[in-house]
Amino acid sequence: MKRFIFTKCLFLGVLMAGLFFSNVQAQDLKSALHLTKSEQYEKAGQMLRQMIQKEPANAKLYYYLGENYLLEYFSDTISSSFALATDNAKETYQKGIDANPNDPLNYIGLAKIAFYLGDDQTADEMRTKARSFLLPYKNIKRINPPAPEYAFALAKIADSYMKEKQVDTASALPLIRQALKIDSKNPEIYLIAGDIYIKANDGSNAIKNYNMAQFADPQSPTANMKIGSIYVRGKSLTAARPYFEEAINLDPNYAPAYRELGQLYWMAQRLDDSKANYRKYLELNEGNIPAQTRYVNALFYAGDYDEVIRNVEEILAVDKSRTYMNRLAGYSNYEKKNADYDKALSYMEELFKSLPADRILWKDHHYMARILVRKNQNYSKLADELNRLENQLEREERRYASETAAGKTKMKPALDELTAKTEETREKVAAANKELDRAFEEYGLVLELKTDDRAVKNEMATNYYNARRYNQAAKTWASLIDPENEKAEDFMQVGRAYYIGENYQAADSVFNIVVSKDPGYLPAHTYIARTYSRMDPDTKMGLARPKFEKLLEIAQADSLKNENEMVEALKYLGYLHMSTNEYSRSRDYYNRLINLNEANNDNKISGLNGIGLIELRLAGAEKVNEARLPFLSRSAEAYEKILAIDPANSTAKSQISYIRDFEASVRKGINPNEIKGIIRDAASKQPIAYASIRVKDTAAEMMSNTKGEFKFEIPQGSEVLIISAKGYTTQEVPVTKSRVYNVNLTK
Repeated sequence: MKRFIFTKCLFLGVLMAGLFFSNVQAQDLKSALHLTKSEQYEKAGQMLRQMIQKEPANAKLYYYLGENYLLEYFSDTISSSFALATDNAKETYQKGIDANPNDPLNYIGLAKIAFYLGDDQTADEMRTKARSFLLPYKNIKRINPPAPEYAFALAKIADSYMKEKQVDTASALPLIRQALKIDSKNPEIYLIAGDIYIKANDGSNAIKNYNMAQFADPQSPTANMKIGSIYVRGKSLTAARPYFEEAINLDPNYAPAYRELGQLYWMAQRLDDSKANYRKYLELNEGNIPAQTRYVNALFYAGDYDEVIRNVEEILAVDKSRTYMNRLAGYSNYEKKNADYDKALSYMEELFKSLPADRILWKDHHYMARILVRKNQNYSKLADELNRLENQLEREERRYASETAAGKTKMKPALDELTAKTEETREKVAAANKELDRAFEEYGLVLELKTDDRAVKNEMATNYYNARRYNQAAKTWASLIDPENEKAEDFMQVGRAYYIGENYQAADSVFNIVVSKDPGYLPAHTYIARTYSRMDPDTKMGLARPKFEKLLEIAQADSLKNENEMVEALKYLGYLHMSTNEYSRSRDYYNRLINLNEANNDNKISGLNGIGLIELRLAGAEKVNEARLPFLSRSAEAYEKILAIDPANSTAKSQISYIRDFEASVRKGINPNEIKGIIRDAASKQPIAYASIRVKDTAAEMMSNTKGEFKFEIPQGSEVLIISAKGYTTQEVPVTKSRVYNVNLTK
C-alpha cells in the first residue's frame, strides 16, 4: 500500500513538474512574442534562441524566430538588408523542419520567403507540403492537429500570400474563412484577416476584423495600433489618435504606440507633441540602439531630416560598427529643404565603402544616383559657360596672333586670365561628367534589381536628357513604350531627344513611325521638317523643302489653330527660295506670312524683313549701278513698314542705314561695303567652291565660285562673317576695316 502511495505521489510529482516546465515554456514564448510585437526584435531573438537551446526539438520556436527576422527587416527597410533577413529566416525555418518534419509552420515560412523572392513555384510547393499535414476532417473536435493549431496554420498559409502592397485574395481569403470557422477565438487569425483586407484596400473589412481581434484579446494593444494606422493612411488623424491612445492605455510600455503618435502629431504639425511622444518611445527603449535606429527611421519617414542626421551622428559616436546608419544621413541630406549634396555624397560613399555588396540596397543605388545628379544639376549651364569661354578664347587668340609685339604685351595678362578660367571650367565640366557617368551606372544597378520599375526608368531618362545625354534618354524612353498601348506623344518624346542630340537619322525614323500610324499628325510633320533642315543646314541640297511643303499643306487646313506651324514653314520656304535665287517664289511665301494673321505683328515683321532682303539681294546682283536704285528703294520701303509697326526695331534701322549708304555709293559709282576674298582648303591650299560666306545674325550671304572667289556687299555695322562649307569646320571671322578676307578652312 505504501509503495502504491509512493509511486502515485512520484507520478503526480513528475506530472506537476512537467506541467510547470510546460507552463514556463509557454510563458517564455508568450513573452518572446510580446517582445516581437513591441518591436524589440533583438531581445525577442535572443530569448527565442535561448529557448531553442533548451528545447531544440520544438519546431514552433524556429518558426517564430524566423518570423522575428522578417518582421525586424520590415520594421526598418532602410537600415536593414532584405537578403540578410531572408537568408537568416530561411536557414532558421529549415532548422525547424529538421527538428520536426511533420510540423507545417516552417514550410509556411519557406513559402513566404519564396513568395517574397518571386519564386511562386517553390512557394506553392511549400504551401502544398504544409497542407499535407492538415488532414481532411469531418468533425472539428477530432481534427488533427488540434483545432487551434490547424486553424492557425491555415491562417499563416493565407498570410504567405501577402507581400509589400499586394495580396492574392483569391487564395488567401478562403483559407482565412476556414480558419475562423475552425477557431473563432484566436485574435491572431483576425489580425491576419485584417492585414489581408488592408492589402486589398478594403479598410472597412480590415477594421471589422481588427475589432474582432480586440474582442478576442481585450488586453492586447495590437489591434488598436492597426486600426489607428488605417486612419493615418486615410489622413484622418483625429480619428486615428484615440486608437493609439487606447493602445497605450492597455499597455503603457508599448513603445511602438508612442512612435506612431509621434508621427501622427508630426503630420498634424504639432511638433512639440510629436517630439514628446518620440522621447517617450526612446525612454522605453533606453540604451537600445536598434530602437533608436527605428526611431531615426520614423523621423525619416516623418520628414524631420535634420533630426535624423543629428541622431545618426549620436549613434555612430556610440557604435561605429553600425555603418549602415550612414544611409539615413545620406538620404536625409538629399531630402531636406536646404539639401547638402556634398554631405549626402560623403555619407553614401562611406556606406558603400563599409558594407559588403550584398548589404547595399537598391534604394542606396537609387539615392546615390539622385544625389550625383542633383549635385550636378547646373551641368547644362556649366557646359554652356565652357562653350562660351572656349569661343571667346579662340577669338582672343586669333587677335593676339595678329597683334604687334606691343599689342601682344598689352593683351597677354587678360589672355592668360581667360585661358586659366577656361581651363578651370573645363576641369569642372570633366568632373561633373565623371560624376554623372557614375550616377547613370547607379541607375543601371537599380534596374538590375527592379527590372520593371517604370518610374525609375522614366526618372533615369529625364536625367539623361537634362545632362545632355540625349541618345541614352531616347533609348530609355523608347524602352518604356508599351506595344499594347502605343501613344503618339511617347514616340514624339523619343524622337525629340534624338533630334536635340543631333542623331537626325534616328529622329527621322521615330517621327515617321508616328506618321505611318497617323498621317495627319502635325507635330510629327513639324519635327520631320526640322530634322531635314538640320541635316542640310546651308539649304544647299534642299532636303527639307518637300517636308516643309507637306507641313504647310497639312497645317493650312486650320490656319488659325496651326498658325505657328505655318509660320515656321513659310519662313523656311521663303528663305530657301531666296537662297536659290528663286525670288518670285520667295516673295510669295513672305507675302503669305505677312497676310497670315492680321493681328500678328511678328509675322508681318518677319515677312517684310524677308522682302527687304530679297530686294537687297537683287540690288547686289545687278551689274548696272543705276539699275540698283529701284531695288534699294523697295527694300527701304519694306523696312520702313517694319518701323511703322515697331518704331524701335534695331534691325530695320540698321538695314535702312545700310541701304542709304548703299544708295549713296551707287550714285558715286563705288560700294564702300563691298568685300571680297578666296576660300581655300587649309591643308591643300586648293580653292573651295560653293562655300557660304554669311553675315552673322542677318540673311546677307554669298557663295564662292568654282575658283573659291567671292565678292559681297555686307550690311553696314556687320561684325562677324560665318564661313562654312560641307565637310569643313565652320569658322567665324571678325569684320574689320579690311575689304579682303582670304580664309582657309580645316576639315
